[in-house]
Amino acid sequence: MPNERARHLRKNLTDTERFVWHRLRKRQLAHFKFRRQMPLGPFIVDFISLEKRVILELDGGQHAEQAEADQKRTEWLREQGFRVLRFWNHEVWKDWDAIEQVLWETLEAVPPTPTLPRQGGGRKS
Repeated sequence: MPNERARHLRKNLTDTERFVWHRLRKRQLAHFKFRRQMPLGPFIVDFISLEKRVILELDGGQHAEQAEADQKRTEWLREQGFRVLRFWNHEVWKDWDAIEQVLWETLEAVPPTPTLPRQGGGRKS
């Protein structure tokens, strides 16, 4: 089940994911809210801002061998209206400030997602 798998992944973050989560959690990046290891369709995304529909994916060495699967995953996520940013784990450690800047610029460039009024809940006359 995706929810159980996501829960397991949240409890067992890699060192790189833990590093990034400590910089994104509690709205530390320009007050944008992020979730980690969230199920989305058939996938579990690393980090996501639902408000801005931006996904941050971190790729370790195993991703070099699954480039085609990652491309299909990215295409599916984009078809759902998400912007996907992918970085290699070693890039996170080498230059987090540059990644944070790209992420911030992407988040700022996306207009806010409109909230639709709730349906129902009104009284019948």
